[in-house]
Amino acid sequence: MLAATSDEVGFVHPSQFAAMSDMSSTSTGASQVIHTDMAFWSEDHKLGISTEVIQPLYVAAKRAFMSSRDQYKVLVGENIASDSSSLNTIEYEVMKHSRAVLLLSGDFGTAWNSRRWVIKMIADKPTNMQEVLKSESELAERIAEKSKMNYRAWNHRCWLVSYMPETQVIDELVNHRDWAGLHIADNSCFHYRTRLISRTLDDSWYKQDLKASPRNSAEVCQLWKEELTWSEILIKRYIGREALWLYRRVLSMCWIKHFASRTGETHMDSFLDNELHLFRSCTTIPDNVFEDYQSQAMFAATYIMWLIKQMDKPQSMETREKVGEEVEEVLNKVCPEKAFLWDLARIKSEWLV
Repeated sequence: MLAATSDEVGFVHPSQFAAMSDMSSTSTGASQVIHTDMAFWSEDHKLGISTEVIQPLYVAAKRAFMSSRDQYKVLVGENIASDSSSLNTIEYEVMKHSRAVLLLSGDFGTAWNSRRWVIKMIADKPTNMQEVLKSESELAERIAEKSKMNYRAWNHRCWLVSYMPETQVIDELVNHRDWAGLHIADNSCFHYRTRLISRTLDDSWYKQDLKASPRNSAEVCQLWKEELTWSEILIKRYIGREALWLYRRVLSMCWIKHFASRTGETHMDSFLDNELHLFRSCTTIPDNVFEDYQSQAMFAATYIMWLIKQMDKPQSMETREKVGEEVEEVLNKVCPEKAFLWDLARIKSEWLV
């Protein structure tokens, strides 16, 4: 089954329907009735669909979707008024049938494209777009939950961000945090969070918009700090996960580009001290060597190398003096084939001086 929201949809093997019927009759007090030919089971906003009927159901849903899409093309081509009841009706049909298709096969690109087409069309109408976007985001999450690494679902969700007001972007970032924490191996999940973070910064006074409120700066900075703390918790909890370290780079780049020059040297030093502490805490490898700990140490070392490269020359030199020998030691220990990268960085630094 999918993650619980208001409704759930799942695919069930025919052999499971008898047990599900028994559970339902027990909880309701009804007499037991065994249905050997059941195709659907429904109770408490949960719908189970027999795996035997998925194919014919998909064919029927796709046929209905393609028909409604063709009708929509005709109406749009005839320049029907945007508030026309016939246009509104067929838009509803396109969204309804494309949803059914995607719940059965989340990788059907034509259905995702059609949903974006309709959303673009209704964006200029007197519609509650926040509710539309919320529903779309939930649909994409639901499909991503069922179909791991579903690029089309995550791409659709990233696309929705451009239509969200800043308050909704922040809500999405905060409310999505628990879900993301349970799917730390999904790179697309953190790409989506990167899109949300970028949009928040785009809308903030860090764009150097003189009309923006200074209050926004404090809110965005606090949001970034919370995200950085959450990222560190995940890195320490889930050892050796590359996606988490790559997302850490995104957050660090946000600091360097949008915050460091505005918050002063003290805050920059505090940020760097925290990152060096994270590096040192993640490069301790237990005696009973596990591969995940070696990966963690390698990711920590390459992260620091990357971070040093992003700094200006004085900060880069100072940080290299602080941690250079430790980075080199870790690289030589866990991935000697990458140790030459540190040598190259050091040679380049000496040449620049």
